[in-house]
Amino acid sequence: MNRRYLGRVAAAAILVGTFGGLMPAVSWAADEAPDVLIKRISDETLGAIKADKSIRSGEIDKIIALVDSKIMPNVNFQRMTAASVGPAWRQATPEQKSRLQEEFKTLLVRTYSGALSQVNDQVITVKPLRMAPDDKEVVVRTEIRGRGDPIQLDYRMEKTPGEGAGWKIYNLNVLGVWLVETYRSQFAQEVNAKGLDGLITALADRNKNNAGSKKS
Repeated sequence: MNRRYLGRVAAAAILVGTFGGLMPAVSWAADEAPDVLIKRISDETLGAIKADKSIRSGEIDKIIALVDSKIMPNVNFQRMTAASVGPAWRQATPEQKSRLQEEFKTLLVRTYSGALSQVNDQVITVKPLRMAPDDKEVVVRTEIRGRGDPIQLDYRMEKTPGEGAGWKIYNLNVLGVWLVETYRSQFAQEVNAKGLDGLITALADRNKNNAGSKKS
């Protein structure tokens, strides 16, 4: 199994786990440290995937149903989507923002769901975190070990105030490539050519095509 695909396995575990809440919803302390949070959700997510054959087989309807039925407690998905869309996000209407988040979420789940069947004996180690008490943004670095060479998977996180306060993921790095920056370059081409509605249509079409290929 090559390193890039193993990286997709790791990303799949976290993307589906954090977006879909594969473990039962639990209220955790708002002051839970970012590295502790990542270790917890990583262990819970991998455990849930290993225990559910239908998820490992990439049963997309079940995965999406879980995503749609859960609040995404560990991800600032609006920030992730806004950063991926780029400057055009500021001109988007509330309806366009809602559509972009929904289509982007579906794209991520469908893109990575195929890798779930490869989850087997992976374990995740969180590297020591260096941060000051007043830091509001940090990078949590982890290492996925299984068969073959270790895989680097890092998270950019922010500390959010108010209701739902705590550390939230807003970007992740698989094998040296940040997810948001990768999609930003793709989305910019669509926005420049056809505007925000063109991007929404392109994402919706891509999701429909992915859904069709899963069924065939």
